[in-house]
Amino acid sequence: MEQLVFELAAPEPPSFENFLPGPNAEVVAAVARFAAGEAAETGLLLWGAPGAGKTHLLRAAVRAIGMRGCAATFCQHPAALEAADVDALAAQALVAVDAIDVASAAAQATVFTLYNELKTNGGHLVTASRLPLAALPIREDVRTRLGWGLVYEVVPLSDGDKPAALVDYARRRGFTLGDDVIRYLLAHGRRDMSALCTTLAALDRHSLSTKRAITVPLLRDWLQREMSRGR
Repeated sequence: MEQLVFELAAPEPPSFENFLPGPNAEVVAAVARFAAGEAAETGLLLWGAPGAGKTHLLRAAVRAIGMRGCAATFCQHPAALEAADVDALAAQALVAVDAIDVASAAAQATVFTLYNELKTNGGHLVTASRLPLAALPIREDVRTRLGWGLVYEVVPLSDGDKPAALVDYARRRGFTLGDDVIRYLLAHGRRDMSALCTTLAALDRHSLSTKRAITVPLLRDWLQREMSRGR
């Protein structure tokens, strides 16, 4: 039941602020440069295991660009590119394409043309894959263009990395997180970073509304309240 309550916490929009970088600080900084329009390269490829945070970073980049008044598009699946208006996409500041490793032949052709046009226009193409560049099942000319840019592996946080990452996330939100609260979260809730951040954000809001520090008793009270609402 407690894990269900943790899962019911309303997620925040993906951002660089609510991503727990752990060993991926350099990756986050690189994506942020692309989102700020400060990268000299046209392309950026993120690869890594499912759940490492690649999609979060792509969505965060698109959101950050929108917040500074520029156009950007997030393609959750490369199939969206098969019938896309390439000229319209190439006029944007950034196009983010997730799951590039499953792109069809038609989508790969679009990526090739889109990359070239974005390069001419000064835009950026950010892609994500479960596989490294050398293992991608794509056309060689597409692989070459992706290789002209930056390529980073996004490494999932180990269980040993998560407590420090949670403490850092809490610090950036302006509150202190005790070791007992961290142990409780890791023992009773989902352990992926997205769920942990969502839970901490919900606890932070509850803490502010009740004017109580985030402690295990507060966490238990919040769980009881959420469980009673779900009945």
